Amino acid sequence: MKQWAQVKLKDIATKIGSGATPAGGEKAYKTEGISLIRSLNVYDFGFEREGLAFIDEQQAAQLDNVQVASRDILLNITGASVARCCMVPDSLLPARVNQHVALVRIDPAKADPYYVLSCINSPRYKAELMSIAQGGATREALTKSKIETFEIPLPPLLTQRKIAVVLSAYDDLIENNTRRIAILEEMAQAIYREWFVNFRFPGHEKVKLTNSPLGKIPEGWKVARLETICERITSGGTPRTSTDEYWGGDIPWLSSGETGNTFIIETDKTITQEGVSNSSTRFARSGCTVIASAGQGKTRGQTSMLRLDCYINQSTIALTADGKKATDNFLFFDLMRRYNQFRQISDGSSRGSLTTKLLADLEVIVPPADLVQQFDALVAPAVKNIEVILRKNKNLRTTRDLLLPKLISGQLDVEELDIETGEPLVEAEA
Repeated sequence: MKQWAQVKLKDIATKIGSGATPAGGEKAYKTEGISLIRSLNVYDFGFEREGLAFIDEQQAAQLDNVQVASRDILLNITGASVARCCMVPDSLLPARVNQHVALVRIDPAKADPYYVLSCINSPRYKAELMSIAQGGATREALTKSKIETFEIPLPPLLTQRKIAVVLSAYDDLIENNTRRIAILEEMAQAIYREWFVNFRFPGHEKVKLTNSPLGKIPEGWKVARLETICERITSGGTPRTSTDEYWGGDIPWLSSGETGNTFIIETDKTITQEGVSNSSTRFARSGCTVIASAGQGKTRGQTSMLRLDCYINQSTIALTADGKKATDNFLFFDLMRRYNQFRQISDGSSRGSLTTKLLADLEVIVPPADLVQQFDALVAPAVKNIEVILRKNKNLRTTRDLLLPKLISGQLDVEELDIETGEPLVEAEA
């Protein structure tokens, strides 16, 4: 195992700093313009574009000291997501960061930025960073001085680049797969909108529109309560967190925070059969739609399709299509577009959250069963393909995460490997 010297981030960085939120907060954000990166966008090795905010030139000028540049490292410095870290995608530039995100700009003559990112995200150094964040007077926070004095191992620059090439290859594959998923999702959503929102389904030219409680709909279609096209609508529960015997089993358990207008193939936590038996958690089968009935920030109302069997918590509602008037795919794409409606009806409820009754009573348009089956046959291959790609990405992340600590520690030696780094080697002057 290699014994590389430790170096403080400030000794290899040209800039470390965080930004601010423009006056007026979220109300001052624009629909387009210069990207304002927030902590909700930053994940380990990945950037989440959903929820990306924008500001105008005048607002950006007030944050010129935190202009984000290509290959800058983004590091969350406050809250529950503290220490999450990724590299800024070039497609987001120009950009700024708010006060919850620090940018770390590495001097490429001293260190490879992707190598530094990999160090921060490796298990040992991530744990150290988390410990530092939770060790001060301010709960879960990283100050500028803490970041500057944080130490990582620094092998020769060529070795850093070789490590970066190995690890980034996995991220490139994951990113390509993620783009494929987005295309497949948009294709399925576009078909749903065309057929069931714009009413341009096969043979629509021969069908007249007629009045309904929800406006004009094709003749022969109906308006009904959501529960009439569902086999089951149920919420779950949480086993007692203080009882160790209920947790860490082999049964997946889903919380509302894991939803997000997407497909779910795994969960963060697992429970035991004893946990199932001694709580109000409920079973949700693969293929059903789950909705976050409560949760912080924008979580409430988020909709996902399960691609695994699991149990759910009390802030999650699972809806299973009846298979005749509606299919799993039809139900998911219908409910996924109702985020704003879910927010509105839950805001108006006495509990300030969605309930199984609110969802059961929701009026929806019900097309003829044969048209729903046609839609299902058309989008089912795309949904299956999405699941396959998601599992490929999971395997890629698992492999990358297994290699990561071994490469960073020098346990896997790349110095003698013939790896093309694609960059001229220019060492910093001593």
